[in-house]
Amino acid sequence: MRLLITSAAIAWGLIAVPQIAEAQNYPNKPIRVFVSSTAGGPLDVFTRLVTHKMEERLHQPFVIENRSGAGGNIAAAGAAQAEPDGYTVLFSIDTTFTVNPSLFKQNPVDLDKDFVPLSVLAKFGQALGVPSTLPVSSLADLIELSRKKDLGYGSSGTGSPAHLAFSYLQAVSGLKATHIPYRGNPPALLALLNGDIQAAMVVTTSLLPLAQESKVKLLAYSDSTRSEAIPDVPTVAELGYPNFEAVFGYVMLVPANTPKSIADVLFTEATHAVMEPDVREKLKSTDTVPIALSSRDSVVWLHNSRKKWADVITKMNVSAE
Repeated sequence: MRLLITSAAIAWGLIAVPQIAEAQNYPNKPIRVFVSSTAGGPLDVFTRLVTHKMEERLHQPFVIENRSGAGGNIAAAGAAQAEPDGYTVLFSIDTTFTVNPSLFKQNPVDLDKDFVPLSVLAKFGQALGVPSTLPVSSLADLIELSRKKDLGYGSSGTGSPAHLAFSYLQAVSGLKATHIPYRGNPPALLALLNGDIQAAMVVTTSLLPLAQESKVKLLAYSDSTRSEAIPDVPTVAELGYPNFEAVFGYVMLVPANTPKSIADVLFTEATHAVMEPDVREKLKSTDTVPIALSSRDSVVWLHNSRKKWADVITKMNVSAE
């Protein structure tokens, strides 16, 4: 037994020494960052905020590559094919891995085989807004109106957080409305202002300026706790649906087989960055809450969310359009 233990210790040492050396020399060149959104979008802004802090501590540039499309699958597929050497990371909304498996018949990536989730770094909810001219003042009013009149709701696209949060709301409340997808948030918000759609459930920062100008009314918030950005707006859970929670995460991943020692460096620096006071303050202004989950807890988050959204997609018959 002693021989076996000694042999195992020596074997571990032979593995551990090169990994420690790798981590000590890492990084020694620029790190490529795939972002599954367009430049200037909320995920892109978040990524640049975090990686800028990481650059300061690691003394290497993080080079952003925006690869939007297919619900994040394009960026994910590109990252999955990269060398697992720590010089390619992926920043994505969690829906790429929690929603796409149920939404698309064929997916180019498999979370469990192709990636190591380093951390769900932050989460964000959605606010329910309606045009100020719509004769409702509460979620209950909107549900009642939907039984008398055909309503439409907008989103930034099929499978987007806006689409899923509203679909989930419909599933639990009986709210009736037809989904109208747009190419991004701006045209969806324009349609809301023009009265082409009667509701939208999107990121708070998109609706708040319009609410402050009395162009839209905010009826509810999708997280289980109220948003600091709109503290007077009740959560859906407060309004009679106690189990309702629709939140989404910004997740950082590396290709499978990336050395653990290097993955640990990236995890440490990313979670440190997102918890910096100035970063937290900037995130607060975008209604984004830093959570910096461990890799293990991030896997649990992703798997639990995948099951949750699969149930919603099935119940509401959501499909890629």
